[in-house]
Amino acid sequence: MLRPHLPSIDDEEGEYIPENLPSVVDAHVHIFPGTLFSAIWAWFDKNAWPIRYRLTTSQVFEHLLHCGVSHVIALQYAHKPGISRMLNQYMIKKCREFPGHVTGLASIYPGETGAEEALKEAFDGGLKGVKLHAHVQCFDMNGEEMDVLYDVCQSAQKPLVMHVGREPKSKAYLCDPYQICNAEKLERVLRAYPKLRICVPHLGFDEISAYRKLIEKYDTLWLDTTMMLAEYFPLEDPIRLDGFRVDRIMYGSDFPNIPYAWDRELRWLKASGLPWESLEWVLKKSAAAFFGLDENPSEA
Repeated sequence: MLRPHLPSIDDEEGEYIPENLPSVVDAHVHIFPGTLFSAIWAWFDKNAWPIRYRLTTSQVFEHLLHCGVSHVIALQYAHKPGISRMLNQYMIKKCREFPGHVTGLASIYPGETGAEEALKEAFDGGLKGVKLHAHVQCFDMNGEEMDVLYDVCQSAQKPLVMHVGREPKSKAYLCDPYQICNAEKLERVLRAYPKLRICVPHLGFDEISAYRKLIEKYDTLWLDTTMMLAEYFPLEDPIRLDGFRVDRIMYGSDFPNIPYAWDRELRWLKASGLPWESLEWVLKKSAAAFFGLDENPSEA
């Protein structure tokens, strides 16, 4: 799906959250130290789309909070062994700059030495879960090296955000996501770790129908909407969230690594015709349940 020079969309952006929406938790926001952010932007320039918002971590948080997002879930992923602890310390530091408004997740590289200790250290430092990305980290979610990560998260009651949908794939990745990612593999994890909360981003793209059925079957599985409401990728069928179990769907933007306006998907949600109660689940309550936020997410 990803290919060089995908288009940017020069759509107008709003200054604030669209009117007449519930409180918004953005459950999928990326941060990185400056040198890594620059490398990621260069990768996107070469292999995907131009990043519209080239901001520092602090600017990312300031932008979303200024625009009215009540709480931000911040994600990183380690693209090689040996950098997880550095990334986790960076995440801890940046979250502390925005107390009560940002929840950070830990990074780990599956199979790296000292993974269990690194995760426990991250949780002790205040991080509230783990982010993994199979396309970048090239792990098999059913591989033996994953068991320690699942065990630690389940024992500590920390959720796992795991990009294991097959798309958007790229020839620039070092592995083929279609060989290591599918809904059947994830179901094996759900069965083996029945108390482990897992979120699959992008609605499980491109197995959206299969993941929609899995959230009906497993109370420990959530999906986020990241980039699937922007009408950016060609889809066989349009997304209709009224056909999903909305208490297992959470809004995420992928900010700042997007090629269109930061509020594009919020405007889609406003125009979607979803009832207020469903919008509350998608925009706040599902994320609050998954990440264990307080009743008022901005105070978590």
